[in-house]
Amino acid sequence: MNKECTVSTTYTTDNPLRLIGATGSPYTRKMLSLLRYRRIPHAMIWADPAAALDGLGISKPKITFLPTFIFKDDSGESEAVCDSTPIIHRLEKLFTPRSVIPDDPALAFINFLLEDFGDEWCTKFMFHYRWYFSEDADNAGTQLPLIMDVTMGEEALQQVKTFFADRQTGRLGYVGSNDTTAPIIDASYRRLLSLLEEHFKNQPFLLGDKPGSGDFALFGQLSQLIGFDPTPRAIAHKVSPRTIAWVSTLEDQSGLESEEKNWTSLETVPATLKNILTEIGRTYVPALLANAKALQAGEKQWQTEIDGGLWSQQSFPYQGKCLQWINEEYQNLSQSDKQRVDRLITGTGCEALLAPH
Repeated sequence: MNKECTVSTTYTTDNPLRLIGATGSPYTRKMLSLLRYRRIPHAMIWADPAAALDGLGISKPKITFLPTFIFKDDSGESEAVCDSTPIIHRLEKLFTPRSVIPDDPALAFINFLLEDFGDEWCTKFMFHYRWYFSEDADNAGTQLPLIMDVTMGEEALQQVKTFFADRQTGRLGYVGSNDTTAPIIDASYRRLLSLLEEHFKNQPFLLGDKPGSGDFALFGQLSQLIGFDPTPRAIAHKVSPRTIAWVSTLEDQSGLESEEKNWTSLETVPATLKNILTEIGRTYVPALLANAKALQAGEKQWQTEIDGGLWSQQSFPYQGKCLQWINEEYQNLSQSDKQRVDRLITGTGCEALLAPH
């Protein structure tokens, strides 16, 4: 990521890094599990970030979403920051032990790609299942307000539930969830579960014997799909018991002695990882490219073929940035590391991300 990180104070148990989030937020769960694994002193505030920041007297970011971190600089000034991937890179500069970025730059690029896939494609699974099906929407409409205030009265709960459910179902178009794309989303989710089932027979994490940021991104979405929403939970229990077990343990890997564990070598990654990269090339890559083309043309809507079906959704500027960042990460590699990456991803469909756009 090419975002600058400001200098911050040292965080301790007496002066923890604070973050604001909700258990029903996949990105909150992503970052909370990462903080636990990295043993970074933190204080979790379960609340709506905008309201919590107002109460703390801290200026809100331009766009406030879950989770929101509160960093402090050396002068003691508080800064509210969102967006999990830049925050992970900021934490890498502040805390060196138990890194979630592989030392090998080429493998780090693959980790970056896996994290982006988890954050940006797998969230389509999460949002689709949560708000497309009536049972899931009813569950989320009830639980999400109560997560923010378990003492909420029944009348207020029903009002908030109706408002929240209407707002979220109205946003399905932003992730591309509709009657036409529903079978594509469902098939991709089931394939990913099957691929993970096979992969976890070989090694406990995506890139070896310890987790990278890609693991935590995938965990964040699966924490909801397997632990919160009824329909995808039932699917997972039928398709991949190993993924269910993996999600339950990645919640807190603070006890893993990571310095005694190794990343896999890029040249010896199991075939199961390349199969996961092929799923990225099959689904997420054409979506990224079609979205970028629409943004470049100033079009508010795009459509393309994904997995043999027609996909149509609103253009999303943030995912245009994701494509840009992926290319920047690749271009920052040495020529030899680019060649190593090319050898791994050739034939997966992911190579199309790195072509001139």
